[in-house]
Amino acid sequence: MNDKPNDPAARLRDVSADKPESAVEQPETSSESLILIDEHEEEVSVDGKTIRRRGIYLLPNLFTTAALFSGYYAIIAGINGQFDAAAIAILVAMIFDGLDGRVARLTNTQSKFGAEYDSLADMVSFGAAPALVMFSWALSDLGKFGWTCSFIYIACAALRLARFNTQIDSADKHYFSGLASPAAAAVIAGTIWVCHDIGYVGSDVSHNLAAAAGLITALVGFLMILNVPYHSFKGLDLRGRVPFVMMILIILVFGLVMLDPAKILLAGFVLYALSGPAAKVWTMLRRTS
Repeated sequence: MNDKPNDPAARLRDVSADKPESAVEQPETSSESLILIDEHEEEVSVDGKTIRRRGIYLLPNLFTTAALFSGYYAIIAGINGQFDAAAIAILVAMIFDGLDGRVARLTNTQSKFGAEYDSLADMVSFGAAPALVMFSWALSDLGKFGWTCSFIYIACAALRLARFNTQIDSADKHYFSGLASPAAAAVIAGTIWVCHDIGYVGSDVSHNLAAAAGLITALVGFLMILNVPYHSFKGLDLRGRVPFVMMILIILVFGLVMLDPAKILLAGFVLYALSGPAAKVWTMLRRTS
């Protein structure tokens, strides 16, 4: 008499049980596909439920990649002595960096991958690039003092980004704690651009000017980790209606910048960099009075 069950699934289980574990066929997974790069997966919350989704959003990450490329190009241009192009590339990276987040919010394409990718790109474009371009322009002849100032800036940029990432869910969206790395990079890039336009390049960069540039680099680095609030301007509603006079003011600002882009932009970013400590001191004085 045959005691074997007639259920095909049961017979299959019996056959599998008789085979050694290594011989049992396993279902094909995505990692066993012909593509050698695993598909990205991340958990997202939809209607209160946690689900896993594959792939990444293309549009915001294109802007992040453009910012990353601009920072990389700035480093190469600085090594080749093209300091004006390097400074402009850092400022272009700022534009792309500002666009990727806004595009992600406007198109509802925010993701954990995009946030991490943006942070790593910021470290290159606004941490490594300004420090290395400044080192190539003026600090390389200062010995240990030069590379120490450059390292202080890049280390503070890393600390600033790490602190921002850990506080992103709890911090006030309208204010940054410490000078944002793109604004810090703009001060360094603007300083290099202005000096390049004046003619301070190569042997024309005096020892005193190089020492001053080193101190500025270190000081701007410390501003990034200083516990003072800076306005983030994230509350600006770009989709809402504004008075017509605002458009006229924007045109006037563009015209003012075009008079001397390097000096006007540097002045604006320096004022913003000083606004945080100035506001902090003003608040302390009002409390003591």
